[in-house]
Amino acid sequence: VQLQASGGGLVQAGGSLRLSCAASGFTWDLYAIAWLRQAPGKEREEVACISSRDGRIYYADSVKGRFTISRDNAKNTVYLQITSLKPEDTAIYYCATDRGVCGAAYGVEPVYDYWGQGTQVTVSS
Repeated sequence: VQLQASGGGLVQAGGSLRLSCAASGFTWDLYAIAWLRQAPGKEREEVACISSRDGRIYYADSVKGRFTISRDNAKNTVYLQITSLKPEDTAIYYCATDRGVCGAAYGVEPVYDYWGQGTQVTVSS
């Protein structure tokens, strides 16, 4: 099982990035894919999740309106489009699988079985 996150970088506030999470080695449709981030000294936060099983999408309140998650099932890839970047978005962004559906969308604790290696997003003011 492999999740490969990419697309991070250094951008100015107000800019945009598109992160990618390419998956292989597991049955794609059995899992939802979540994006999480962790900034230094802060707790890990799930920012978005997408499930093909029930079609639901979850966004954390802190990113609604600025982050868009999508998946290309033909490429086994999930994308996270980030716009209007803020310095507080600076973090390492990880993708991970959640079992079946996005637990966060139902108020249920997610179960992250597989993780990507993370990609650094740094936003300068």
